[in-house]
Amino acid sequence: MPLGSPLTELVLLAAGVGLLYLGAELLVSGARELALAIGLKASTVGVTVVAFATTAPELFVAVLGALTVSTDIGLGAIVGSNIANVGLVLGVAALIRPLEVSDTVLERHVPFMILAAFLLVALGWDGRIGPREGVVLLVALVGFTVVVLRRIQRTQAGITAVEREGMPDASPRDVAAVVGGIVALVLGSRWLIEGGRELLAAAGFTDLFIGLTVLAIGTSLPELAASVVAAVRDEASFSVGNVVGSNIYNVLAVIGILALVAPVEVSAGVRAFEFPALIAFTVLLVGLMYRGRRLSRLDGGILVVAYAGFIYLLIP
Repeated sequence: MPLGSPLTELVLLAAGVGLLYLGAELLVSGARELALAIGLKASTVGVTVVAFATTAPELFVAVLGALTVSTDIGLGAIVGSNIANVGLVLGVAALIRPLEVSDTVLERHVPFMILAAFLLVALGWDGRIGPREGVVLLVALVGFTVVVLRRIQRTQAGITAVEREGMPDASPRDVAAVVGGIVALVLGSRWLIEGGRELLAAAGFTDLFIGLTVLAIGTSLPELAASVVAAVRDEASFSVGNVVGSNIYNVLAVIGILALVAPVEVSAGVRAFEFPALIAFTVLLVGLMYRGRRLSRLDGGILVVAYAGFIYLLIP
């Protein structure tokens, strides 16, 4: 296959998505076992370790995309990924099995998800997210981390000696899975950027559209896989915590780091459509959560239809 041919780009795109999925699976499984070995519960694992692990693709795609292509790739990947996490990931998971929302996630973590979305819009409303704004986002991330660590400390303090004896032991295999997952994520994100951008750019699409669609959905596959598997296994707190945590890390960690590496230019089009869409999906999700402290199959259908509408409106 000649370099630069559509077939080559399709192979790169498919291989990139495949590596992202494999890397995330390795990272999630290894990190989850390491977390459970120190006594974290499923909801806490979902909103912290697994959420941070599944955010790694967005981090690699955003930073590498900004350094090698443009910051539109990074911003589009994050905004698009957060919308995909709500509409596609939680929507599909809720269609499979209604998802109960734990009080911890609803009362302690959801407010940070709301803060992250509104903070991103507020900081980017003047058309630029620079190092100063990046610091603000990272400071908010520190605040979230403090809240989570305090919760973890209280959880561990309540573990009995009998419960500790039943916990799994951390193994070198889990550490190897984490390292291997990170390597696969690095390679997968590079291939995804190269294949996806070249293929759609050749068809006349903009970097922002590419980031909001192909790259956003591609980097949301780890969240989708983790949440669907959790829904099938009836671990709803894991599914919801994974998405809430991922949306927090995507903005506070990824955009925060990206803004320090390369200032992000925010176009008028993003401020007019993509930012309002992010707020709308966030508010819709929170409203559905608070209505019944769960996400029903009807709620899942609403989220999926809303996401389909978002993609339709994006098509030039």
